[in-house]
Amino acid sequence: MKKIVKSKRTAILLTTALTAMLALSGCGGGKSAGNVAAGGSGAGNTSGSGEQVTISHYTIDSEDRTFIEKLIPDFEKAHPNIKVKVEKAPYEQFDSKLQTLIAGGNSPDVTSHYGYGGFAEYYNKGMLLDLTDLIKEDGFKAEDYNIPENLMKIYTVNGHTYGIPVNMYVTLMLYNKDMFDAAGVSYPPSDYEDKSWTFDRMVEDAKKMTLVSDDIAKTQYGVDFTWAERDMRPLYFGAEPYSEDTWTNGGVPSETHFDSPEVIAAYQKLFDLVFKEKVSPTSEWSKSVAGQNGDPFVAGKIGMSIGGSWNLAGANDFPFKIGVAAVPWGGNDKVRSTLFVDPLLILKDSKHPKEAFEWIKYLMTTEVQEKSIALSGGNPPVNTEAAEVYYKHFDGIDPGDVKKVYEGAVKYGYESYNHLITNYSQINDMFINELQPVETGHKTLEEVMPVIQKKVTEIIRR
Repeated sequence: MKKIVKSKRTAILLTTALTAMLALSGCGGGKSAGNVAAGGSGAGNTSGSGEQVTISHYTIDSEDRTFIEKLIPDFEKAHPNIKVKVEKAPYEQFDSKLQTLIAGGNSPDVTSHYGYGGFAEYYNKGMLLDLTDLIKEDGFKAEDYNIPENLMKIYTVNGHTYGIPVNMYVTLMLYNKDMFDAAGVSYPPSDYEDKSWTFDRMVEDAKKMTLVSDDIAKTQYGVDFTWAERDMRPLYFGAEPYSEDTWTNGGVPSETHFDSPEVIAAYQKLFDLVFKEKVSPTSEWSKSVAGQNGDPFVAGKIGMSIGGSWNLAGANDFPFKIGVAAVPWGGNDKVRSTLFVDPLLILKDSKHPKEAFEWIKYLMTTEVQEKSIALSGGNPPVNTEAAEVYYKHFDGIDPGDVKKVYEGAVKYGYESYNHLITNYSQINDMFINELQPVETGHKTLEEVMPVIQKKVTEIIRR
């Protein structure tokens, strides 16, 4: 999950797509927590005595997450014995503040892995409440909330459930129709089965839209390719950076291959977009036109942008016509998209797990999931009925294209490494720091990747 700034059509179609995702899990394409987690956590206590209690929902301090505050009055009206308090933290401080709260005996009741730390990290640290008994006692059925059973399995480990999926993000391409029209380039396809849509064709299209000038106001680039987390990007070209046993060993790989010729070559293709093909901006240029955390695509300076579907959330406000397309084929026949299925979790130290579960169930109802799409600015729900509303949410974008992109992304999707590998927050920080001199052109991959290989090994062994 990534910076959450992180859908639906008919129930039948989404269920089909999700089934495809799980099918991928079975054949090695996609992974779930059930594949990776080996540790465990206690069942936790339950209260449910009926007295008025206050539960806390810990989330990121951004509009796409804090919108839940607007849902609280109706919930409290229907549940007079439960008060809900929202606690917030900036994205960068999400994990550290959560650890501090837990260490101080002030554990929130409900949260998700919205920071750098993923499910495997939370699970292996014993932070999560096993929801199995709560679900059984409550009589909770995923089908009552239109949650496909296959999604429920993502956060089920050895038959025990640790999270209720709430949102499902995919990787997709956004493109600036105005720039395509000006360059006379045909729009990219939304159909993942269109075999003509390749990485090389994307580069050729990007060249036609790239204009580099001494006048920064006139400069624009054809593509910004930020597919997945930094350690995950080689997978797009078919290079495996982590050993296969990662997914059956608690998210702890026995080997990593970041200094292998295959992985280095994969990274090189991406950096070639910047330094050889010159169709992508440097990180320094992006900051100069969009600020430290801004997006030059939103500023109208990029023709195509590959990233998480959370980028769709702001599409209605973009000052240009926009379309969605499939991520082009990069050489991996199974993987072209990263999946980010976010769950709601109850922490093991929750003092009011039953009431926390009532709040989670409320958030999963069709009415609230539909309402949440608009309130959040476009968060994709897992509730299949609410999905219909999501596909139609974006002004000027054909709902059919959004549907195709989601369907294909799930079919060719792979659950994000940041959900599945232990100590991920440290791994992610290390990658950002070590790859920065390559991103600015001051070091080569041959200089940096052996260092990353050594450091990622050390982090995994902690």
